[in-house]
Amino acid sequence: MKKGLIILILFASSLSYAQKAPNEKVHGFDINNLDKSTSPGDDFYQYAVGNWLKNNPVPGDQSSWGSFNVLFEENNDAIKAIIDDLLAGKVEKNEKFEKLVTLFNSGMDTVKIEKEGYEPIKPYLERISKISSKEDFVKELAFAHTNTSAPLFYFYSEQDEKNSTMVILTLSQGGLGLPERDYYINTDDESVETQTKYKEHIKNMFKLIGTEESKLDQVVNSIYNIERDLAEGSFTNVELRDVPANYNKMTIEQLVKLAPNFNWKLFFSDAGITKLDEINVKQIKFFENLSKMLDKVSINDWKNYLTWNLIKSSANYLSSPFVNEKFSFYGTYLQGAQVLQPRWKRVLGVIDGQIGEIMGELYVQRYFPVEAKEKASAIVKSLLTAMGERIKNVTWMSDETKKKALNKLASFNYKIGYPDKWTDYSALKFGNTSYFDNVVKANCFHTKKDLDKVGKPVDRAEWGMNPQTVNAYYNPVMNEIVFPAAILQPPFFDYLADDAINYGGMGAVIGHEITHGFDDQGRQYDFDGNMRGWWTKEDEEKFSEKTALIIEQFNNFVVVDTFKVNGELTLGENIADLGGLTVSYTAFKKSQQYKENKLIDGFTPSQRFFLSWAQIWHTNMTDSYAKMLVKVDVHSPAKCRVNGPLSNMPEFKEAFNLKDGDKMVRPADKTIKIW
Repeated sequence: MKKGLIILILFASSLSYAQKAPNEKVHGFDINNLDKSTSPGDDFYQYAVGNWLKNNPVPGDQSSWGSFNVLFEENNDAIKAIIDDLLAGKVEKNEKFEKLVTLFNSGMDTVKIEKEGYEPIKPYLERISKISSKEDFVKELAFAHTNTSAPLFYFYSEQDEKNSTMVILTLSQGGLGLPERDYYINTDDESVETQTKYKEHIKNMFKLIGTEESKLDQVVNSIYNIERDLAEGSFTNVELRDVPANYNKMTIEQLVKLAPNFNWKLFFSDAGITKLDEINVKQIKFFENLSKMLDKVSINDWKNYLTWNLIKSSANYLSSPFVNEKFSFYGTYLQGAQVLQPRWKRVLGVIDGQIGEIMGELYVQRYFPVEAKEKASAIVKSLLTAMGERIKNVTWMSDETKKKALNKLASFNYKIGYPDKWTDYSALKFGNTSYFDNVVKANCFHTKKDLDKVGKPVDRAEWGMNPQTVNAYYNPVMNEIVFPAAILQPPFFDYLADDAINYGGMGAVIGHEITHGFDDQGRQYDFDGNMRGWWTKEDEEKFSEKTALIIEQFNNFVVVDTFKVNGELTLGENIADLGGLTVSYTAFKKSQQYKENKLIDGFTPSQRFFLSWAQIWHTNMTDSYAKMLVKVDVHSPAKCRVNGPLSNMPEFKEAFNLKDGDKMVRPADKTIKIW
C-alpha cells in the first residue's frame, strides 16, 4: 500500500492464510476457547477466548500471535507448496510463473548471498560518495527513489481526491527510520532509551560496511539529527487523519515557491516524470521545513543520510550480519520477537510484495472455491441492504443528509476474491544476479508503473491487495469495498458454517468496511469518491458529538503498563467496528437460523454471533509490540475491538441476559449508537 493513501483496512498488517480441507476446521465456534471462570458480563473477550489465550503464547519468532498469525503460517505452507510444485515442474511453465522461481531461488541462495556480503550495494555506495553539490544530491535522491529506497519523503501516483476520475502525483512526509515522529520528539525515559538504541543500530550497520571507527559518532549524529529535524516538521498520526488538511493541490511553480531550496524540476525529471500539471502536497509544513533543512545541512551529512537509507532498505537482501543487525533492532527491540523467521518465509514475503499477483493467480486456482465467492457476494448484498435500513432509521440525521447518504451507499462497488484482470509483469526481467539486484529490478518496475499513471484516468479494475492477503479495505476515493480471497475462509467466513458464525465474522467485517464510508474520514467523500461537504452543518455537529463519546471510551482502555489507546488515532476503526457489528446483526436477524432460535453447543444464534466476532480477534502479543502499536496503529488492540463495541450494543446485552451495572454494559447516558 502506498504511504499516506487513505485506504481503510480491517487490520494493521497484511497477513495471509490458506484454505484447508473441510474436515480440518471447526465449522463455527470452538467451545474449547472459552474461559468459563469469567462472566461474559465482566469481560466478554476473556470469556470467549480466554482458554485460547492461555494455551497459545507468542512464539519466539513472532511479536504477536492470534487468528491472523495462525492463518498466515498456514498460508505460508500453502504458498510454499505452490513454489515447490513450480520447482518440481508440476505446474505448466510460462515466463510469468518462472519469475516466481527466479526470485525465490535468488533469495534462497545463501551460499552466494553470504559470499557477496555487501558487494551488491557497493556500486550504489560509490554513487553516493561522488556527490559534491546540491544538484548531485537531488539527482541521487531521484535515483534512490526509483531504485532502492525512499529518503526524505514519499512520492507516488494517487487518485485526485477532488477529481476522482483522474490520477495525480502526490508528495507526503517521510524519511524516518523510527516508526513515527513521536519517537524523536518525546523525552520520557523509554523514548530516550529507544533513541539511544537506534543510534547504536545505525553505528553497527556502518561498521558492517567498513566505516572508520573515528568517524562513526559523527556519521550517526548527522543522520539522527536530520531525521529528528524531519520529525519536528511532520504531522502527528492524529493530524494525518485530518482529510482536508492533507489535501493541498498545486502547480509545480507553486511547489517551487513553497520549498524553493529544493530543485523539484530536476528531481521529477530524473525520476522519469516528463509531464506534470498538478501535485497534491499532503503536508505543507513538512516540505517548508525540508526546504529550510537543505540550506543548513551539509553535503557530507546528506551523503551519510542517503547511505543510511541505502543500507537500511537493502539489509534484508544482503549477508546475515546485515539481516541479523536489522532484526535485532526492529524485530527484537521494537517488537519483542526473539527468533528470526526461516529464510523461506522471509523470501515468500518479498515475493508477495514484489510479484504478489502472479502468486495470487496460482493461489486462487488452487485454494479459492467458487462456492465461497457466491455466498460472500450474497452476504455483501444483505449487508448493503441492512446499512440502508439503518441509515433510514437513525433519528439524529436530517432527511436531506439521509438522502445523500443512501445515494452514496447505492453507488458502492464491491470486489470479491481476485481481480478480473491480472497485472502485466512482462516488462519485469529478473536475472541470475544477486538477490538484491532482483529486488531493485522489481522496485524499478513498480515505480515506473506507478508514475506512468500520473495525468491519466483512474483504472477502477485495480486492486490494492493481493488475493492471498487476509484483510479487507474500503477505498473512499473509489467508493468501493474489497475482500481478497484469503479472508473468505475460517474463522472469518466458512460457507459450511451456520449463519450466526458467518455474520458475526465475515458479516461484521463487511459491515466494518461499509461503515468506513460513513466514518469520520470516509463521510467526507461523496458517491463519486470526491472529497466535498455533503452533510448539513447540524448533522456534522451531531455526528461529532457521538464520535466524541467513542474517543472518550477508548481513551480509557489501558493496553500495557501506563500505555492507553489513543481514541483520536483509532476513531475511524472504532466507528467501523461498532457500525459493522450493528449492521451485520441487522442483516443476521433476517436469517432462518435467527428466526428458529435453536441452540448449537448450548448457545443461541445471537450468542454465537457475538462469540464469532470475539474469536476472529483472539491475540497475544509482546509488550514491546503492544507499546509500539499504541503509538502508530489506527486500530485498537484486539480486546478493545471486542469489548468496546459490544458494551454499546443492547443486542449483546439481551443475548447474554446482562444487567445494568455489569462491566460489559455501558450506562444509558454513555451508550453510543451512530449507525
